Amino acid sequence: MKARTPRPGRPARLSREQIVAAALDSDLRTVTMRDIAERLDVSHSALYRWVGNRDELLDLVSEVVVERILPTTEPTPDTWRQWLTDLAWRMHDQFLAVPGYAAHLAMPHRHNAQVFDQLRGRVITAFKAAGASDALAMQSWYIFGLGVVQWLGARQMGHDLGPDTPRFDLFLEALLRGLPAREPGS
Repeated sequence: MKARTPRPGRPARLSREQIVAAALDSDLRTVTMRDIAERLDVSHSALYRWVGNRDELLDLVSEVVVERILPTTEPTPDTWRQWLTDLAWRMHDQFLAVPGYAAHLAMPHRHNAQVFDQLRGRVITAFKAAGASDALAMQSWYIFGLGVVQWLGARQMGHDLGPDTPRFDLFLEALLRGLPAREPGS
């Protein structure tokens, strides 16, 4: 997503970084553009010069969060499982650190296509490194992505899973033990 630039004229009192920082300190389940403008002590209309709407604001947040979680290394046939484990723990730490972010991701919504494609592509690469075909790597991505995001979303939304709420490390171990996906009977 391309960030807007302010119109020519007076020097900008805002920046993309300030807007994202304010959003990261807000509860993304309920944040409004007005909330962000107030937090930054700017007019509502000044904020709209930088971010067109709440969806664009959430897209900016996703750009920053995904940039933080993606490992700098590429998965290999020897490292793909550890690479996915590291990614999942980064997702855990970063998604839960932003109030409402995991909950937002777990709900049906329009995703930032560029950021989503980047994350999906890297995870599919990991499953291909494990020997999965293109089709099974894609299926494995869905299982991995949905599993991790739904677990984090449920955790952040405070779902009562009882006294034996599964630990993330055990959940992740069980999830990755079954991946990459295989055709039934293989």
